Amino acid sequence: QTCSQHNAEAPNLEQAFHRMAQTEPNLDRDVSWFLLPSYWAKMVVALISFLCFANSYDGDFVFDDSEAIINNKDLRAETPLGDLWHHDFWGSKLSSNTSHKSYRPLTVLTFRINYLFAGGFYPVGFHVINIILHCTISVLMVDVFSILLGGLQFTNKGRRLNLAPKTSLLAALLFAVHPVHTECVAGIVGRADLLCALFFLLSFLGYCKAFRENKEGHNFSIFWVLVSVILGAVAMLCKEQGITILGLNAVFDALVINKLNVLELIQKLLHKDKSLENAGLLRKGLLFRITLLMSGGASILYIRWRIMGTGPPAFTEVDNPASFADSLFVRAINYNYYYSLNAWLLLCPWWLCFDWSMGCIPLIKSISDWRIIALAALWFCLIGLICQALCSEDSHKRRILTLGLGFLIIPFLPASNLFFRVGFVIAERVIYLPSIGYCILFTYGFSLLSKQAKKKKILAVAVLGILLINVMRCALRSSQWRSEEQLFRSALSVCPLNAKVHYNVGKNLADKGNQSAAIKYYREAVRLNPKYVHAMNNLFFFLKERNELQEAEELLSLVFFFQPDFAAAWMNLGIVQNSLRRFEEAEQSYWTAIKHRKKYPDCYYNLGRLYADLNRHIDALNAWRNATVLKPEHSLAWNNMIILLDNTGNLAQAEAVGREALELIPNDHSLMFSLANVLGKSQKYKVGNQSFLSAIKANPNAFFFFGNLAVLYHRWGNLDLAKKHYEVSLKLDPTAPGTKENYNLLRRKLEQLQKKGG
Repeated sequence: QTCSQHNAEAPNLEQAFHRMAQTEPNLDRDVSWFLLPSYWAKMVVALISFLCFANSYDGDFVFDDSEAIINNKDLRAETPLGDLWHHDFWGSKLSSNTSHKSYRPLTVLTFRINYLFAGGFYPVGFHVINIILHCTISVLMVDVFSILLGGLQFTNKGRRLNLAPKTSLLAALLFAVHPVHTECVAGIVGRADLLCALFFLLSFLGYCKAFRENKEGHNFSIFWVLVSVILGAVAMLCKEQGITILGLNAVFDALVINKLNVLELIQKLLHKDKSLENAGLLRKGLLFRITLLMSGGASILYIRWRIMGTGPPAFTEVDNPASFADSLFVRAINYNYYYSLNAWLLLCPWWLCFDWSMGCIPLIKSISDWRIIALAALWFCLIGLICQALCSEDSHKRRILTLGLGFLIIPFLPASNLFFRVGFVIAERVIYLPSIGYCILFTYGFSLLSKQAKKKKILAVAVLGILLINVMRCALRSSQWRSEEQLFRSALSVCPLNAKVHYNVGKNLADKGNQSAAIKYYREAVRLNPKYVHAMNNLFFFLKERNELQEAEELLSLVFFFQPDFAAAWMNLGIVQNSLRRFEEAEQSYWTAIKHRKKYPDCYYNLGRLYADLNRHIDALNAWRNATVLKPEHSLAWNNMIILLDNTGNLAQAEAVGREALELIPNDHSLMFSLANVLGKSQKYKVGNQSFLSAIKANPNAFFFFGNLAVLYHRWGNLDLAKKHYEVSLKLDPTAPGTKENYNLLRRKLEQLQKKGG
């Protein structure tokens, strides 16, 4: 499992292979910063990273968490584990045309473990794991930065030395407290980025172990190179970016292990110089190791492509408008503007937003747009850094700048739109890994300034101030991620032109029952994006509730103009038509909705209500049965089946359906109540009594529960208990229909019995 290279230079090369030249500059020499033992440095980083995000531990499920976790059937025990390997991150089949093709089975597996251990959808456990993962990654960054900034050197016993303890601590702290990481840590869906980063770093550290001196004196270990490839594959199974570590390992090998001078190599290739081995290309097995990395990467990508089943995911223009621009110039200039904004978020992470799509960043359509300055600034800085990384006579400077740029750019490539269209404009979560490169460049810049500065302590205090500001910003941003209301409202000042922000604020208000305010935000979302069919659909719902049916129907006609296959809109149209007693049109609308969405339990439920109104009882029961097959926890469909069977005198069948429903939804008080009514009519008073009491225990404030239980006691002949429960029902609602009449009848009966007894 090891490979050795035999040539005349072997003894000298081996010595250089395991030790950095002592004459190389040391970044720590001129830096005024804390010097701590490795153990204490890691403890400090872990503690500070924990403090940054600790207040997110008891947050809710927010934004994408609903789809990825709460509505994801892959988390439930009844879903076979094998399905995780054929489904995307959101629980859809990868072979489906609607799949996002985000293949992250290991991340979904951790969600499933969270769900099983918690016994349900309790967000605390999910948040705690995210915080622990970020703390672990931040601690690993101390080792990673010590290698990237100080080089790779081992003792004779194979123990790695930390040649940059001060700067590696600073870089790790910068990484740990960067506010742009809040989405990954405080948002549970960010688990994908955290797990990917964890195995990404383990792959890098594993690759470094391949060059540890061993007893046989071999140059490198094939075993650790292969372990690195496997860990890279694991990282990709957590999130797609993970595959980029294989490219970074190759860059590290060339620059640090082989001390390759890229500019010199290019010049030799251009001049067809035959002395490429002396340039470092073939020394120490570099070509062999890069071949291993490339073969491993190609195999992983091929398997990933085979699993994906179909072509790339289909995104819409609102997800990534620049990628739909007809002009190559417009696409290129906007992509570069997005890159500059990502860079700005690393430099100044003050304006953070959960979503940057839907008009948040208007397209640049001409060179007269002042935002072109941002592109010029980005490329001015990048070209300057690249020139220094290639042309500097200082090999130490070349190495650090190239590694910094490599870690900044290479992990970002999958999100760059260069190879395939992505489904977002800017996503803060994808900057988690590239921020490693930013921390390297920042720390190196700090060391250069410290070397020139006369008052190094003032510079150190300034950096300490930046860290403190970032810690406070992380804490503030984490608190905003605790609930959807805070998260969505925080985006209004950052992206006021984003229709999705207004839509989500409106939806949150609607969920809280504030219809008037919700309508206001939905109207603003439609104004900002006249093609926003989801906002139109939700606005339609409230207009329908306010009986503004004409405007509601006109709104839906617009929805169908922009998206004829929008199933939810067809269902809502059916609801309006049903309200207007246009039953045939309503039935047709419901079936159109089902045509566009085969598995649509809510639509089957509404179709059943239509059939019940038309006294088509068998059709109604079949529709509700379809709803419960598609969604076994559909309480309303079960309830309507029980009530319809009860009303039509099919008490035995109603009882069977009620018991079947309660096996699936054992704590549903409405089902307990409906079943109790059926049992009472069937003269099964004892069992009916138990069912009523269970319903009352689950919902003690429902007056009609007590009223109907009183009716059961009345029929059973237990008149005192009947009187007691009538009185409780009337106390809860003195105007309860029917209860007062029944109570008066009972009182008269009791008075008659007393007279006879007297």
